Amino acid sequence: MKKALIISYYFPPSGGPGVQRVLKFVKYLPAIGWQPIVLTVKDGDFPARDESLLQEIPPEITVYRTDIFEPYSHYRKLTGKPKDTAVDVNNIDGGNKSGIRDKLAEFVRATFFIPDARIGWKKYAVKEGKKIIEKHKPDIIFSSSPPYTCALIAMELKKYSEKLLGKKIPWVSDFRDAWTDYLTTPNRWFLPKKIDKKYERTTLDNADAVTIVAGGMKEDFERKYPKIAAKTNFILLRNGFDKEDYTNASVPNKKNDKFTIVYTGSMYGKRNPFYLLNTVGELVNENKVEKDKIKFIFVGRLGSDILSYINNSPLKECIELIPYVPHSKSIDYLMKADAMLLLIDEDKYSKMILSGKVFEYLGAAAITGKPIFAITGDGEAKDLLIETNAGIITPHNRPEILKENYLKLYNGFFENNTAILPSQNKNAADKYERKLLTQKLAEVFAQQI
Repeated sequence: MKKALIISYYFPPSGGPGVQRVLKFVKYLPAIGWQPIVLTVKDGDFPARDESLLQEIPPEITVYRTDIFEPYSHYRKLTGKPKDTAVDVNNIDGGNKSGIRDKLAEFVRATFFIPDARIGWKKYAVKEGKKIIEKHKPDIIFSSSPPYTCALIAMELKKYSEKLLGKKIPWVSDFRDAWTDYLTTPNRWFLPKKIDKKYERTTLDNADAVTIVAGGMKEDFERKYPKIAAKTNFILLRNGFDKEDYTNASVPNKKNDKFTIVYTGSMYGKRNPFYLLNTVGELVNENKVEKDKIKFIFVGRLGSDILSYINNSPLKECIELIPYVPHSKSIDYLMKADAMLLLIDEDKYSKMILSGKVFEYLGAAAITGKPIFAITGDGEAKDLLIETNAGIITPHNRPEILKENYLKLYNGFFENNTAILPSQNKNAADKYERKLLTQKLAEVFAQQI
């Protein structure tokens, strides 16, 4: 078998959406002739942990776990947050930074942690990675970002491979999110911003191929580095869904008592339910919706501003908050939904947002026939829903359309009118099954060696 060195910070027992892409590649690569060798962290400060995902790692896979310097324990002390506070973009970017300690923490992060707060992993990972190359002599290196530190690690290991083996091991650099000048990028002053862009530009220049989850990422790189991007081999490799995740999911044997909309994942900053809840509240006041006949289930981590809003919302008793649950349990919640809520941030970068959540919704929609209720502007998420005909799409800041779409589903639920549901294109959705996407990755690997 060919060998692939997989470099990823997010790997079980890490939970959350970032882990799924690499985990599924590792799960399915052996069946198509590739032996993954995983380089990841030991005791990472993950936003969420999901021990159940460890069971999905094939027993024959070798996983190397290294030490890491994680700065977030100091961040929590500096900002006065509890020790068990989950650290993600909400805590850094989406929260309230009005206090002097929060502003100081943000300045430290933006100035010294370049390209990200996982830079403390680099020296440990490179040291271990060199040993892996000496022992296993992999045929390809694959890194998945963010964190973008993974790309720096992979670039250094590629250079080392030439010194050791007399030739450079090809490197495929994978991006789940764009890098600099993105909605989650820290607000850096000119010097650290210049350094961050240099890292981005240099890694892009050194990668043999770049896989991206959204076409807009290629346009972003082309805008920033036209000469380098012109000679870069970009390959669109979407996220997807794993049909096996739904095999053991519990499908309700009876209809919900209330019209139930489910959201799974984090909510923070611009990704919030304010527009939806405000508009549904208006429908309640207009006596078009009965408050005791509706339900919203939000599964995952919520920002402090969103929790505060919900606690003061007239619809508070209609909202059920579920803390982060294992991945299999989140699938169960999707299977019991009458509609699955998709929120795409209203932002200039929204066109390139195409998270793994969209595809998990697609997998559930294919089985249950229930729609994705999407609030999004123009962009790749909207295009995907049109391609698969799996969703009802509402633009931002058009409450009259939101009311119309919500009432269509609400009334259809109580009238047992399934004719109002989209007629899904399951053949289009099946293109995003994880096994097929892993096959495409294997083809990318084969083209580089």
